[in-house]
Amino acid sequence: MNLGLNPIFDQETAELVPYDHAQIVSRHLLGEVADLVIVVGGDGSLLHAARALVRYNTPVIGINRGRLGFLTDIKPSEAIFKLDQVLQGHFQLDRRFLLEMEVRTNGEVIYDAIALNDVVLHSGKSVHMIDFELNIDGQYVYRQHSDGLIVSTPTGSTAYALSGGGPILHPSMDAIALVPMHPHTLSSRPIVVGGQSEIKIVIRENRVLPMVSADGQHSVSLNVGDSLHIRKHPFKLSLLHPPGYDFYMACRTKLGWNQDFESFQRDES
Repeated sequence: MNLGLNPIFDQETAELVPYDHAQIVSRHLLGEVADLVIVVGGDGSLLHAARALVRYNTPVIGINRGRLGFLTDIKPSEAIFKLDQVLQGHFQLDRRFLLEMEVRTNGEVIYDAIALNDVVLHSGKSVHMIDFELNIDGQYVYRQHSDGLIVSTPTGSTAYALSGGGPILHPSMDAIALVPMHPHTLSSRPIVVGGQSEIKIVIRENRVLPMVSADGQHSVSLNVGDSLHIRKHPFKLSLLHPPGYDFYMACRTKLGWNQDFESFQRDES
């Protein structure tokens, strides 16, 4: 069906697609000229697109060519039909917030980044625990020895934070999860705080240099006394889903819920 739409490719994608009648722009300008961005790949591809597009408020839809596909939720076999539904105006709008982080030395910002999934403080390749202090909204929470801390959005709660024992947060929640990674004290448990919370982590004496990364991007080292500041990013990602999208169905499918029960039913029949 010809809808009179003009396709636009970023330069890297254009080299892979044998289509001569499309506008080609650099990837960082895609949000300025496109009305809708279609991401073909895994959730990592959509995370990358989200960070680049969020400030333009350009809606994004994902076709899953990866493994789990919590964000890129359209199957390749259904891509044409589902995309046609979306282009005809039949879709669910899902607004996801991101986190922004700043690394400060003596009060000066030396590094910043944004994340749709999570900001992770970790010990890099070292097997030693790291020592840090956590403050939320200016209130001291604890000083901890652990392998690190995962600060996760609801979107990221089904990613790395889940493997660390964190809770699954519904995408509509205005909340942030803080998940300790292998803490020295067994009573250290995940904490869920409001989405407007200001999180500050101060690095204490360590045998190794702790590191921090946003959405698994390039990690930067932190020195003793450095502080990590994390809060909600001012812009949200507009994620589109075809009609019938169901977060709990995605959990059942991607996380294997009901698997034993369904196998039992098949055996009984």
